[in-house]
Amino acid sequence: MPDTLQESAEALPELALFTREDADAFVEQVRASGFEFLRFEFADMAGLSRGKTIPIDHIAGYMRKGLNLYGGTVALDSYSIPVRGSGYNEERNYSDAVMIPDVETLTPVPWLEKTGRVICDTMWYDGTPQWAAPRMLLKKMLAKADALGFTVKMGHEYEFYAVDKESGEPFFPDQPIFVTARTHQNPAIDGLVRTLQQQGIDIITYNVEHGPGQIEINYDAMDGVAAADRAFVFKGTVKEFLPLHGLHGTFMTKPYKGRSGSCSHFHVSLIDKNTGRNAFFDPEMEDGLSALMRSFIQGILEHTRAAMAIWNPTPNCYRRIRPRTYAPSNISWGIQDRSASVRVKASMDEATHLEVRVPSAMANPYLLAASVLASGLLGVIQGSELSPAASGPKEDDDRFEKLPTSIEDALEALDADIALREYLGEEFIQVYLKMKWQETARLRDEIPAAETAEYFDLY
Repeated sequence: MPDTLQESAEALPELALFTREDADAFVEQVRASGFEFLRFEFADMAGLSRGKTIPIDHIAGYMRKGLNLYGGTVALDSYSIPVRGSGYNEERNYSDAVMIPDVETLTPVPWLEKTGRVICDTMWYDGTPQWAAPRMLLKKMLAKADALGFTVKMGHEYEFYAVDKESGEPFFPDQPIFVTARTHQNPAIDGLVRTLQQQGIDIITYNVEHGPGQIEINYDAMDGVAAADRAFVFKGTVKEFLPLHGLHGTFMTKPYKGRSGSCSHFHVSLIDKNTGRNAFFDPEMEDGLSALMRSFIQGILEHTRAAMAIWNPTPNCYRRIRPRTYAPSNISWGIQDRSASVRVKASMDEATHLEVRVPSAMANPYLLAASVLASGLLGVIQGSELSPAASGPKEDDDRFEKLPTSIEDALEALDADIALREYLGEEFIQVYLKMKWQETARLRDEIPAAETAEYFDLY
């Protein structure tokens, strides 16, 4: 195993335009699928789908020359304001980039007539990839894992609230976690599941969660960037499908005071490229956790404070970080411990993996995967020794360091974490930090309704 960052240098993924033959062949595939329109989509820094919709007769041309799009789109903040100082906007005279479709991602958009989608990567006109773009960042981290001898299996587990589109109120009351009648109370949820399946998403379970109107729909893990692509399509489908049926789906982390927050638990394991075996499992080790897995966990723990800024990307996310709410509140790990920030699923077989429970539902699936992978691989490269887990629920143990409770603290931690910054790359870090400080400053100037209610009349 390499013991320096230099020894783990990877071949960076590349982007290229299509030949006429390949473009024409793909158009025939689109036509055979029954599509007359194709959405070219990519995830911005918040995980929101942006792009353009193309009539079938123009697809081949855009594949050969690239589909132009404002190059700073990936560096727009959550209100679509260009991020100054990011290196992607005024520094480039607000120039265009081009979208390059990944033809392996072709899927239908079932709620639109004869329309498909393809997920894209973006590059500047000189052929340089936009390394700050979330999907490209994840590809870069996967290349680092590949250079170390591993593929990555992972899955995102998102929760969201389904509420009445007009009133904004949950479509059922109380806290009915796993109550079957509530799961099927509104036919739009069953319809959503079928629509997800029509897009090739392998749904394995769905149920109501702890909050009123809170839903969790789980799908099978996948290898590599396809796992994050699936999560991207999942979130977009929730946002587009439910309003057609009188509901609004929100991944806002804490939309209601006193009600459960929505998370994105992230599951991951490394697979040995040579053997195809789970590199996290060793039957000879305690609890079946390999030495590599222990170092990977420790890497996550050591970089959690910094990664919080990516896992919990808005001020609202930090309202979820509270003890005894099924959300972790400190930096810890444990075997099957739901109060720990890293829960180890020690099944004593090839299914052994870990679950990072800190991220919120607002986390971008590509950035979440990239930052967990980067943190864990740093632990592997450095041969980090796993700290003791301790016994009992971790949220009740004062020996563990607390998680940041504000985005300002998390952003400062990311800024200060030199190893993680270097591993993710300064191009991404520059865009991300500038963006989040811009958003945070703008939102800090807003006057919350609670402050007006508290002070306006009485004082």
